[in-house]
Amino acid sequence: MPASKRKNVPGSEKRALPTAKVVGAVDPNERIEVTVYLRPKSSAAAGPASARAKKTMDLGSKLPSERQYVSREDFAAERGADPADLAKIDAFAHEHNLTVVQSTAARRIVILSGTIADLTAAFKPNLKNYKLGGRVFRGRTGPVSVPPELANVIVGVFGLDNRPAVTPHHRRRDEIKPKARSAGKANAGKAKSKLTPKNAADGSFTPPEVAKLYNFPAGLDGTGQCIAIIELNDQDKKGNITGTGFTTDDLNAYFAKLEIPTPKITAIGVDGGANVPGPDKNADGEVMLDIEVAGAIAPGAQIAVYFAPNTDQGFLDAVNAALHDNVRKPTVVSISWGGPEDSWTAQSLNAFDQILQDAAALGITVCCSSGDDGSSDIRKPSDRDGRPHVDFPASSPFALACGGTNLTGSGATISSEVVWHQGNGGTGGGVSDFFARPSYQSNAKVPKSPKKKIGRGVPDIAGDADPGTGYQVRLVGGKQSVFGGTSAVSPLWAALIARINQRLAKLGKPPAGFINPLLYAPPAGVLHDITQGNNDLEGLGKYSARKGWDACTGLGTPDGTKVMQRLGG
Repeated sequence: MPASKRKNVPGSEKRALPTAKVVGAVDPNERIEVTVYLRPKSSAAAGPASARAKKTMDLGSKLPSERQYVSREDFAAERGADPADLAKIDAFAHEHNLTVVQSTAARRIVILSGTIADLTAAFKPNLKNYKLGGRVFRGRTGPVSVPPELANVIVGVFGLDNRPAVTPHHRRRDEIKPKARSAGKANAGKAKSKLTPKNAADGSFTPPEVAKLYNFPAGLDGTGQCIAIIELNDQDKKGNITGTGFTTDDLNAYFAKLEIPTPKITAIGVDGGANVPGPDKNADGEVMLDIEVAGAIAPGAQIAVYFAPNTDQGFLDAVNAALHDNVRKPTVVSISWGGPEDSWTAQSLNAFDQILQDAAALGITVCCSSGDDGSSDIRKPSDRDGRPHVDFPASSPFALACGGTNLTGSGATISSEVVWHQGNGGTGGGVSDFFARPSYQSNAKVPKSPKKKIGRGVPDIAGDADPGTGYQVRLVGGKQSVFGGTSAVSPLWAALIARINQRLAKLGKPPAGFINPLLYAPPAGVLHDITQGNNDLEGLGKYSARKGWDACTGLGTPDGTKVMQRLGG
């Protein structure tokens, strides 16, 4: 079909990574797989996209007991892809010598495989090989295009480009560099000086100790629930999985030391992802942290760990797979990975946001870390551009965005809690340039975005994240360490939601699901309002803690029992 008769997939334009270098042409004979995300059927009960989003938002304003969730069994009929659209993709695949590997109406995806030459003919991407650090990856610039009849059918095409998509949001205590502290010295110093009441000599906590400080509801352990944890694998220059994972022996030893039964833990591979511990110690630390925090606080829950390649395709597919897992049936998802919102394409932002709306319709809560690099949301100081950035997927209005604090206390008594801002790390937070301000934040006094838009504010809530008051973890190989970062806050809240869902189930009520509107609704008091500190790591002067919601710790940290009561438990 002539190029003039094609249309670009909306929002598919992609830029080259500024620090990556072109190192050659792609191999036209290499076979790869791409995931094509499709629109929901137009006859869906929720109506067009804007109406579906509003309906989902309205659902979140009701108590769980008043909600009618869509079952996984009925999802395809109500919110899945139109069979006619799937048939169009089948015909398109046949025309371009592509193989349909998987076609799933409920997940609204078609996975196609073929040579790069055939996929290039099908989607017209501008592909080249790039090198970033020691890794060579396949990258693209510009849009992808399709025949006109498919332009509005396809939400996004993922997998042509396999650059690294996101980073884990954890910080080890030994990464703290106090001399790097600049803006916010006074607040950071106050936090440091109050490290006297503590549960361990170094100020760190076990996860159950943090749960006790936050008054998580007693007598509950998540039994009957499943917590999904999303983890992403590194890859070699050929795209083969090289690392990220956990070891059963180390987890058994960790939970035995806490005198807690090891939860049932299952690793699930998506797009070739796998539990492969060892090669990437940084990512392995993320996996162990997530499992140990969630499992120690909700040991009765099943922990399902979904591994996928660290690409936009892998990330999207892993979350989508977790939502539609009819075997384990997660009721809460923990995501501790992300990246600056403006590093994503619009098609990625839209596809992910639709998936999170699907989670809300299914009654699944999705907790997303807000980042560990303050309002800049960029790890390396040399890469920062003097502008604030907000982290995604936390910036989706349908994510429960999790920020971080510095927490001190003993037993059940919190003695001090301020915004996490220590040395070269601090809680992410800000305002979205892409997503409009949701109705539940209409009274939150969210400032305008960097581009002066009325955007979604991040985070919604917070929890202990400062490595200086962090979590005691066991790493692959048996080494003991202390970790912080907003990575720890997502599984912390996921474990709280699992306990609450257990309580709701005992009362014969549906799970909590999308809870943001209920947390923002008056009266206040279910969260500890954090009013000291800022997340300004480089002198931007943007966001400081204040009474009520702020772009550092959101509404605050949990009183778990009161949160449960707010949700009808």
